[in-house]
Amino acid sequence: MKTRKIIITQPDYSRLRRIIASSRDLLPMDGEHLDALERELEGAVITGSVEVPREVVTMNSRVRVLDLNSERELAYQIVFPGEADVFRKRISVLAPIGMALLGHAAGEIVEWEVPSGTRRLLILEVEYQPEAARVAA
Repeated sequence: MKTRKIIITQPDYSRLRRIIASSRDLLPMDGEHLDALERELEGAVITGSVEVPREVVTMNSRVRVLDLNSERELAYQIVFPGEADVFRKRISVLAPIGMALLGHAAGEIVEWEVPSGTRRLLILEVEYQPEAARVAA
């Protein structure tokens, strides 16, 4: 269960709102995921791309995590639904793990429910964040 509001950039917020609106009819089976993402966005802290802290997971960020259930270290990139590719470790923001990580920062533990119980991930590092990369360029 998340204990604080997520941080999200204004461009990501706007695009995710459009995805939710356009996906309701196209992806009726994803209704539960769309509802969950919408709830997250309703309570989000919205910031400009330049102001978002570099340790926060934003769209297209690459993040390294520790699965506290299995003690395995994993790496993912959080992407928009059409860009997901499990073989390239690109996870859709509509997937439960994508939603769990989005807007949280290195050092935080995120939790979410799966059929077998609660999954827990410690965010070890945001290896790449597009907003931080643009500021550094």
